[in-house]
Amino acid sequence: MTQHATRPARPEPTVGTRERLVRTTSRLMQRQGYEATGIKQISREAGVALSSVYHFFPGGKHELAAAGVRQADQEFADILHRALARADDPAEAIIACTDLLAEYLRDSDWLDGCPITATALETAGRAPEIQRAVADTFDHWRAIVADKLHGAGIAQNDAQDLAHTVINTLEGAELAAQVSRSAEPLQIAGRHLAKLIDLYT
Repeated sequence: MTQHATRPARPEPTVGTRERLVRTTSRLMQRQGYEATGIKQISREAGVALSSVYHFFPGGKHELAAAGVRQADQEFADILHRALARADDPAEAIIACTDLLAEYLRDSDWLDGCPITATALETAGRAPEIQRAVADTFDHWRAIVADKLHGAGIAQNDAQDLAHTVINTLEGAELAAQVSRSAEPLQIAGRHLAKLIDLYT
């Protein structure tokens, strides 16, 4: 068999300017909300010239914030998929999900809760583009949970209703965990959501 020279490992692809701006915006809004996150701060922390911000986002802060929400959507969706895949049983999967969320919160020193809550509350009713992105995000997260529940044999309508309850409960439990700097609110939420889901399986 012919020996081939080992190729050098390819360097990690660099993150493009637009993506760096979006990721920075998403992270800042998660921690300090929409109002406290300014274009200049985003530009500075992303290491991007201010003129480049408006080149990629001519709609300004609203357009960039909507992109930041969609970035947060995908990042949290990945966490949901990973957590729910930890167990075939949906009740056990929900407990695994709350355990993982608690782990992420603890690792961030209780700073990184739901990535869109602050922005959603601050822009409700006055920033349609951001509001649409927020609504789409919640729809996406509920769909992920509903697919898990329906795949476990729960009727589609019940799975969709339960998915609303799961996401709503996780939102509140994450906030309570941040305030108390304790995983307990998420652990309690996980146990009770599991009991509820068990009623349908």
